[in-house]
Amino acid sequence: MVKNNNTHSKVLGYILWIFGFTGSHRFYFGKPISGTIYFFTFGIFLIGWLIDLFLIPSMDRQADLRYKAGHVDYSVAWVLLTFFGIFGVHRLYMGKLFTGIIYLFTGGLFVVGVLYDFWTLNDQITIINSSK
Repeated sequence: MVKNNNTHSKVLGYILWIFGFTGSHRFYFGKPISGTIYFFTFGIFLIGWLIDLFLIPSMDRQADLRYKAGHVDYSVAWVLLTFFGIFGVHRLYMGKLFTGIIYLFTGGLFVVGVLYDFWTLNDQITIINSSK
């Protein structure tokens, strides 16, 4: 019996794709390098952004194979990071109380911590989900 490891949501991927010229959907699916490139090139001048409309299902499958499901939900953590990252709410959700409080009082550790989390959030969640 094969266990369904549905760690990421296509629906959230498409919602983030709307803002995809910022690379947000690529960060969500665990592609931080291309996410950063999209951020600085406006989705590679919107051409890559349009192509990604058709690539999201395969990015979702790859993320589901790469990351481990568990008690911390990837989609919830990503929504919290995207909209409340400077307040550390995503870190509190993951059980990282100390750094969550630091983020709260330092604006996401002066926004540098938030950028770090955009690069590493999927891996952080996988480690947490693997340890419990």
